[in-house]
Amino acid sequence: MLKKLLLALCIGGLSSSAVAAESGAMPVVGATVTPAAAQMVRQAVKNLSANVQVDSIEVAPIPGFYQVIAAGQMIYVSTDGKYLMHGDVIDLSRRQNVSDSAWSRFRKDELAKVPASQRIVFAPPHPKYTISVFTDVNCGFCRALHEHMAAFNKEGIAVEYLAWPREGLTTTAGRPTPTYTEMVSVWCASDRKAAFTAAKEGHAPPPATCANPVKDQFNLGLKLGVTGTPMIIGPDGSELGGYVTPEQLLQALQKGS
Repeated sequence: MLKKLLLALCIGGLSSSAVAAESGAMPVVGATVTPAAAQMVRQAVKNLSANVQVDSIEVAPIPGFYQVIAAGQMIYVSTDGKYLMHGDVIDLSRRQNVSDSAWSRFRKDELAKVPASQRIVFAPPHPKYTISVFTDVNCGFCRALHEHMAAFNKEGIAVEYLAWPREGLTTTAGRPTPTYTEMVSVWCASDRKAAFTAAKEGHAPPPATCANPVKDQFNLGLKLGVTGTPMIIGPDGSELGGYVTPEQLLQALQKGS
């Protein structure tokens, strides 16, 4: 487990540290976490990998630990900086995964920073629910999900898409990946919704470039723990799965509300 965590942190840290370098972002720190404690946590994680960016630090629901989000991973660092744990924490009295609630808060706050103008939105006139979906225009399950759009909207569900090219941003040779290039063309199209739907149907848009959010949204996905597409996030920041039918999605949203 530790070897897998170290690998995930080191790999994830390469992308997350690049985001931090560009934005100058500091971690979100809980009100009860002192500056000295926050510095200790950052140093403890840095000792694992200098490339890892710490994004959130809170007092953990288990005594003696801080709950930390770093490089798309949820980890727990002891208050003396000597120990690190990786995995879910279950509150046995409530039978709830307390790691899930921390992830939900973090995702909700981070997604709220993304302007609606940078998303591709398919919404009914008066939505009952709004979900965010990290998507790739070429993945099979993403295409299958988009085929249900009329049914989603009929149920009062607004779908706000964010770009997450599964190939990443660049090839091993340092060139833009084909999917990244295609998704940039979609986001730069004069009619983004039409270009998006056409791409989902296998019709690549005419090449286009502009100031676009595809790179930022991909890096945001890494930060939020996205590892594949589609990834559906509910209004409260909870993860609602990948491909789901309209009935399954509506049931999950009703349960969450």
